[in-house]
Amino acid sequence: MPYADTDDGVKLFYEEVGNGTPIIFIHEFADDLRSWEPQVQYFARTHRCILFNARGYPPSEVPKNWEMYSQMRAMNDVRDIHEHLKLKRAHIVGLSMGGFASLHFGLNYPRKSLSITVAGCGYGSGSDKKTWKKETTEIAQDFLENGMTNAGKNYVEGPTRVQFKNKDSRGYEAFVQRFYEHSPLGSANTFLGVQGRRPSVYELREKLQELVIPCHLMIGDEDDPCIEPNIWMKEMIPSAWLSVLPQSGHAINLEEQTLFNQLTASFFQSVESGQFRNRDPRSLGRSIAGMDR
Repeated sequence: MPYADTDDGVKLFYEEVGNGTPIIFIHEFADDLRSWEPQVQYFARTHRCILFNARGYPPSEVPKNWEMYSQMRAMNDVRDIHEHLKLKRAHIVGLSMGGFASLHFGLNYPRKSLSITVAGCGYGSGSDKKTWKKETTEIAQDFLENGMTNAGKNYVEGPTRVQFKNKDSRGYEAFVQRFYEHSPLGSANTFLGVQGRRPSVYELREKLQELVIPCHLMIGDEDDPCIEPNIWMKEMIPSAWLSVLPQSGHAINLEEQTLFNQLTASFFQSVESGQFRNRDPRSLGRSIAGMDR
């Protein structure tokens, strides 16, 4: 199996398929690289698709020390995959936890990014830091003490997952099975080190206002924790598209595979053809008559 070594000595398992402009896919907390199969089958016909399991997700290594997990570390793991494969620039596509990694990668490594797709990003940004820290610590402890199947039941049946279950019971059950196969230690450490300590998107205002690489924000219209952060990011980022998928929760690449792929392909085409444009500053404002300019 192919592995890439990170600069802090962790082995990350990756796969690649196809030829052409590279795309790096970054998975969410509750899933792994297998969650991108609908996108790989679509984009590998025209692009080089690269997927990897984050640290803590076998067959990638599972560091025992939770301090080896953080938002910056997640971002730099993407960089290490990028450099291991000797890529020049790539489309970076992430969902949820992966969306945060994609966003931070674009902010910190714009010369390595052809574009960033930031899907289902923002969870926890509107929470009080003390409350958020308490919640993530309790969830991590539950994984360690009770295992993935017992501790994860509420997680996979949460308010932003029922949409997937209602639409596609077979696909949902496959997602649940993948989640239950994850390492309790890796999941707990990820929750403590990444989710529990990552900055809110609202703390990134100045950096977001300076982001110029093409950015595609994507959310489900029933993914309540992510809606307000994404509307706010759309206002902050000059280069942002915002796509809202109807009657959809968190796992939008699985819930609405065809629509997700079509929107992403349209975005890529705009970027690769040189037709992508930043937002016209004249469109900013709350008055439709321009009275607040």
